[in-house]
Amino acid sequence: MLFRKKYVLALLASGMAWYGLHAEEDKAVVIDTESAKVEAALDAEIADMDKAAPTGSETNSSATIISAIQNAPDWTKDLANRIKLHGYAQGGYTYMSKGAQEHTNTFDIKRVLFWANAQITDRWSFLFMHDFSSVVQEFYTDYRLTNNKALTVRFGQFKNALSYENKLSPTGQEVIDVYADGVTYLTGCGSDPLFGVQYGRDLGLALFGETNDGKLRYEVNILNGTGVNKKDGNREKDFIGRLDFKPVKGLTLVASGQIGRGHAKAASLYCPDIQVGEDYKRNRWTAGFDYNTKPLHIHGEYLEGKDKNTTSRGAYLTGCVPIMADKLDFVGSYDFFNFNTDLKMDQHKAVAGLQYWFYKNCRFQVQYVYKNTYVENGVFRHGANHGVMCQMQIRFN
Repeated sequence: MLFRKKYVLALLASGMAWYGLHAEEDKAVVIDTESAKVEAALDAEIADMDKAAPTGSETNSSATIISAIQNAPDWTKDLANRIKLHGYAQGGYTYMSKGAQEHTNTFDIKRVLFWANAQITDRWSFLFMHDFSSVVQEFYTDYRLTNNKALTVRFGQFKNALSYENKLSPTGQEVIDVYADGVTYLTGCGSDPLFGVQYGRDLGLALFGETNDGKLRYEVNILNGTGVNKKDGNREKDFIGRLDFKPVKGLTLVASGQIGRGHAKAASLYCPDIQVGEDYKRNRWTAGFDYNTKPLHIHGEYLEGKDKNTTSRGAYLTGCVPIMADKLDFVGSYDFFNFNTDLKMDQHKAVAGLQYWFYKNCRFQVQYVYKNTYVENGVFRHGANHGVMCQMQIRFN
């Protein structure tokens, strides 16, 4: 009878923990408190059972619990094998000097992400990702239509396929700022006021797959074009296409493009002729590469965008060279982007620094950042902009 009570309590605690993953942030403390109470009650009951049981008795509660776990039904073991949990956090310190007067410094938490993959069948899976420092980032389901990897359909909210860098995880990016300024602006990661902060993600449908033993990969997106957790702002859908080709080992060539209609969320100093609430042409295209062979890892890309009558374009090159194998790396990046070619809003950015891997996917980074522009009181200015950034990354898979 006592073991049955314990089993019910364990199920209740597990259920509450699962619910806590999906509950709103302001409810998390309450759920954690209740789970702790159940856990404490369970521990107390097990302790009482151990005291009451004769020494060496086969009715000893701990032995009974272990035996129950070992002899759990096959469906519970199967469920545990099908769900994978992942997470990471990135935070640190940033000092910035803009122009001759403004100096800022701050500790910051950039990302605290947790996500779960559920492999429902050998063809069907589901993913849920939440950033505790911002919003729900991704939730989608995949279904593989072919026996091989040639065609999979995805529905939900996910990273769009525009550009090489946008699909990459921040945990693998060399630069603390993560993405090049052109990628951040054109994919909707945050610096375009017309589109808003969308983390390079959108709601919609995707078709993707790979052929030729993984040498050729394609992806097609049909998206709202409005960003994360939002319905479409107009009657138009955005279309994105992408091709990845691996001609030789270590080299990947990437081309992508987008045709769409944006719905302006705010006024933009980069596109002054677009009004708030206006539907405008929002097209992009990119061409890039990634070369990854020991000891060198380098990638770069050319990007161009068209917002109504405004053309923006740029390119970047980022590299990483080991100083101590699998421990210490030198990181360097050069990034050019012109937000409006007619208004000469050209920006140059250079990054140099070190990263130290102290445990698997965990690292410490320190980098010096220089830019020749800054925005002050809503005005785009040319002038020296210096910064020092430090970041700690912790990740588990």
